[in-house]
Amino acid sequence: MQHSHYLPYRNGKLHLRHIKASPLSQSGSDSRTPILMLHGAMSNGRVFYSPSGKGLGCYLAEQGYDVYVLDTAGRGASEPRIDADYHMGQTEVILEQLPIAHAFVLQHAKAQKVHWCAHSWGGVLMASSFIRLAALRDQVASFVTFGSKRTIKVSSFRKTMMVDLFWNRLAPLMTKYQGYLAADKYRLGMDNESRLSLLQTIDWVRGDWVDAEDQFNYSEAVQNIKWPKSWFIAGKKDFVLGNPSDVKDMMSECGLEHADYTLLAKDKGFKQDYTHAGMLTDKSAVTDHFPLVSDWYNRF
Repeated sequence: MQHSHYLPYRNGKLHLRHIKASPLSQSGSDSRTPILMLHGAMSNGRVFYSPSGKGLGCYLAEQGYDVYVLDTAGRGASEPRIDADYHMGQTEVILEQLPIAHAFVLQHAKAQKVHWCAHSWGGVLMASSFIRLAALRDQVASFVTFGSKRTIKVSSFRKTMMVDLFWNRLAPLMTKYQGYLAADKYRLGMDNESRLSLLQTIDWVRGDWVDAEDQFNYSEAVQNIKWPKSWFIAGKKDFVLGNPSDVKDMMSECGLEHADYTLLAKDKGFKQDYTHAGMLTDKSAVTDHFPLVSDWYNRF
């Protein structure tokens, strides 16, 4: 069963999709720690679920977990939608939106802690929030990411076309004239991106991990962070947006070199070499690695 919650935020509202734990799942689900999921850039929460019951969020709910999926401001069912008058960036997600959703989940699920789970750039935003907001850290039970990287150092023709030419050059030009990146209109992604968020992302991917608004240095702050149990998952055919080498670089930068790491590849025993989105959306994932994710959460 799914239900949408709308959390007041500035001049609009944040959409949080609650996928309730299945009553047919294992006993003891009432005591299980809820899971909060965060999407990446040019995306929204639907990467984790569908109304018909597909996706990792729905799968984990069937296994007995209450799952909450956030649409960051302007995306998915959050309102108002990103347009030329939208002026927020990723700093608001890190300092305001994620903490608001986290606090709601704690209260709504009557829980002491929340599992954090992210796809792509959502992993960077979650990590940034964890590093910066000390009050949240003891309330985060674990940290799981799919294809998350903070920098893109891999060199290839695809990277040149997708990142160097489109994301770093063409996309900013498009936002200069449109006021935002209409990614859904041009079928570039699941959802739109604000100009500020785009520019901040570009700076972080190719530069230092420093907040553009107040110069908070995440690279320095992370040196003193004690992380919860963490797991980084990468796809072998994720050539650019979450290249396995870049995922490992993020692990190292966060001081998580010894965290759990899984490469979804045929030569590692999986059914296929997964792509960036395919890790969550491919039909084979349901019987391939989704059960491993459930088993991982069952350790808590």
